[in-house]
Amino acid sequence: MNIFVIGSTGRVAQELIKALVEDGHQVFAGARQPEKVVESEQVTPVKFDLHWDVPEMAQALKNAEAVYYVAGSRGKDLLQTDLFGAKKAMEATEQAGIGRYIQLSSANSMQPETWKGSGLEALMDYNIAKLFADHWLIDHTDLEYTILQPGSLEEAPATGKVALNSGELGKNTIPDVAKVLAGLLTNEAAKKQVVAMRNGDEEISAALNSL
Repeated sequence: MNIFVIGSTGRVAQELIKALVEDGHQVFAGARQPEKVVESEQVTPVKFDLHWDVPEMAQALKNAEAVYYVAGSRGKDLLQTDLFGAKKAMEATEQAGIGRYIQLSSANSMQPETWKGSGLEALMDYNIAKLFADHWLIDHTDLEYTILQPGSLEEAPATGKVALNSGELGKNTIPDVAKVLAGLLTNEAAKKQVVAMRNGDEEISAALNSL
């Protein structure tokens, strides 16, 4: 498939692009600074700015069959990027006639009652942005979405094992998050679903097959 990745210079995105290439997909790597993307036969850097208006975004997405939203400002531009940018990206995806949309979110993003006292409180503003972005995707679009909610991200080697929808918070190695994201692309059971993940004991492929 032709896949557009929004936020391609981020930590998760770089691993996701590797996973998508391994799976044989063509990747359009959207980034505000596309010169930072490593180009190859299967990876095409594309200028994409979440401060753009929707029609300009839609034009950039026009050759894609599915979109990943894995952008994040790391707390530096929460309203424009993590919230309003995400909303515009959804609208642009629909305007471009693309159905499949996979959004990287955060643990318990739609359960604000769990944030206090759980370690999530330190990310309050980020979680608020994710709360509204996730709800917009579910409530205000017709996209075939999947929302992935990992816990805290670790820059560590892949384990190849996870726990999905376990009901417990936990850490996640970034390569494992990327592998799960890539595996969700063609997973029919994951469509219109919110999937929580943490490091666990089940092989990623088996965990995805059990959704």
